[in-house]
Amino acid sequence: MTRKLFVTTALPYANANFHIGHIMEYTQADIWVRFQRMQGQQVHFVCADDAHGAPIMIAAEKAGITPQAFVANIAAGRKAYLDGFHISFDNWHSTDGPENHELSQEVYRSLRKNELIEVKTIEQFFDPQKQMFLPDRFIKGECPKCGAKDQYGDSCEVCGAVYTPTELKHPFSVLTGATPVIKSSEHYFFKLSDPRCVAFLEEWTQTPNRLQSEVLNKIKEWFTKDAEGNGGLGDWDISRDAPYFGIEIPDAPGKYFYVWLDAPIGYLASLKNYFGKVGADFDAFMADPTVEQIHFIGKDITYFHTLFWPAMLHFSGRKTPNHVFVHGFMTVNGGEKMSKSRGTGLDPLKYLKLGLNAEALRYYIAAKLNARVEDLDFNPEDFVARVNSDLVGKYINIASRAAGFLTKRFGGHLSGDLGVEGRALLDGLRAHAPVIAELYEEREFGKALRETMLLADRVNEYVDQNKPWELAKLEGKDAVLHDVCSVCIEAFRLLTIYLKPVLPALAARVEAFLRVEAMQFADAQRSLGAHQIGAYEHLMQRVDPKVVEALFEPPPAPKVIPGGEDLAPEIKIDDFTKVDLRVARIVKAEHVEGSDKLLRLTLDAGEGRMRNVFSGIKSAYKPEDLEGKLTVLVANLAPRKMKFGISEGMVLAASHANEKANPGIFVLEPFPGAQPGMRIR
Repeated sequence: MTRKLFVTTALPYANANFHIGHIMEYTQADIWVRFQRMQGQQVHFVCADDAHGAPIMIAAEKAGITPQAFVANIAAGRKAYLDGFHISFDNWHSTDGPENHELSQEVYRSLRKNELIEVKTIEQFFDPQKQMFLPDRFIKGECPKCGAKDQYGDSCEVCGAVYTPTELKHPFSVLTGATPVIKSSEHYFFKLSDPRCVAFLEEWTQTPNRLQSEVLNKIKEWFTKDAEGNGGLGDWDISRDAPYFGIEIPDAPGKYFYVWLDAPIGYLASLKNYFGKVGADFDAFMADPTVEQIHFIGKDITYFHTLFWPAMLHFSGRKTPNHVFVHGFMTVNGGEKMSKSRGTGLDPLKYLKLGLNAEALRYYIAAKLNARVEDLDFNPEDFVARVNSDLVGKYINIASRAAGFLTKRFGGHLSGDLGVEGRALLDGLRAHAPVIAELYEEREFGKALRETMLLADRVNEYVDQNKPWELAKLEGKDAVLHDVCSVCIEAFRLLTIYLKPVLPALAARVEAFLRVEAMQFADAQRSLGAHQIGAYEHLMQRVDPKVVEALFEPPPAPKVIPGGEDLAPEIKIDDFTKVDLRVARIVKAEHVEGSDKLLRLTLDAGEGRMRNVFSGIKSAYKPEDLEGKLTVLVANLAPRKMKFGISEGMVLAASHANEKANPGIFVLEPFPGAQPGMRIR
């Protein structure tokens, strides 16, 4: 029976481009999905941008654009990565799409109806400088469990502990460095500690083959209470206070869903969006008990996907995941954490721009992946050696040594009779198809590739024993040469089938060369027979070690001003001329009610109208000291909507890099004689 598979990867947060960890996860899932499609299974493979939360709101504010525009800019860059590394998602969506707004509110209403939502007054960290409640990820401090420093406010990356931000030791605001104060606020909680949730999750997590053994061991810790009754599953805060970029909680003005509630619902929303495009019935599909829901995720988000997510789904009357496949992180050179500044970061786009083969990286990642929760290490020397040895030296070499003879001597026709030795070799290769298929199914990709390369070794031994280049020189050996080269091409086809989930683009070129339809896994049990192939063109180049070295060259060191702030990265004159700097006169300056930092400036920039600009210079200047002065205005900055009004530009001022240690703000003032409207060049 054809399987119905709904497959996702973790949603990337829409505040930055993809890093190599994303590409590793997408490659793992993509290989599994492509294998399933080669088995004839029905697969829907979707993902989306995780578009909500305070970090995006704050980043958009700094950029002077709306959060929606900020997310759209990030989303526009996704295609280069996905296409470049041959990731075959059926749909890419956004958690800010209408489907996710609707589904998130539906799930919430169902949980509330099931009496699993509770309103509590909590004490929460508040940044007195920024004047906002701080999201978990904008608070850092020492882990209350293990004492690790520089940990975020929701979980510890060292020991894996989950806690509330107010439990942190020595907390500070990531936004301003200020010590946060505690304020009270009403928050909405999902009652994960409810006996119904605990009982369901104990059963769900113990279902055979649903979770890896390492994940189960970790989950047992989360369920466990100590002798005093502390620990165990705690209720989950699912709300955030305005200002917040997210989905409004029904019947709760000024309250929004915490991003971690609506983010996984984005899996369903992306599928619903896709089904809307292709005319499929989303509700009927999700109600089908034969549908398998499968998530590929990193180990850092296990808690959310194995506890909150299944409980949310179950108690809102929805299907729960059949499998949650967890993987480790990607490191470099024996376990070192990736770092761009230290030259140990592997930038996916830089990899492609250097001309390195995307499928070489796919192969290397696959060769190191298994079904366990283990970190994957990228070693540059090993990468070069493995790709050049396996793919070029063993696999591609088989076709390159035989195809030319078939084209020149036999018109590209394969022999119908491959001889006893040749048939035995090919039967041996076909016999391994079920083993390799099972390894792909179980996500043991490294083992699948090792099995395939052992088969390639057998074929190369056959080539070395029969030496087609010598047979071609001997009279009366045409029939033997024909058989030997035909065996090589048939063996090459079988190996390509086994490698196709990992090397889809290369497999497509092989299919064109062999003049065959898109190969399925079942095709391994059939022979091409007396088939005519096309002309051979070289399929893959060796990896150049020097290019790989360039991949890890650190960015140029910033120029440093002694005792001052590092210079920004170098720009060209064209970059500078995009900024329109104008002389402006401060016609009026006044305090902004409700703000400790801002002054409202009315500026004359020689345009025949006045401009309204908010400037964070209140600590340094009295309004009366500014009126009548000249200053420098960034005139072509996009207008920015603030809660106090619209700011139509920015005045320039100087300050120290460490404003706490060296306070002081100094507004730029042109020399006398300059007139409003003059452009600064």
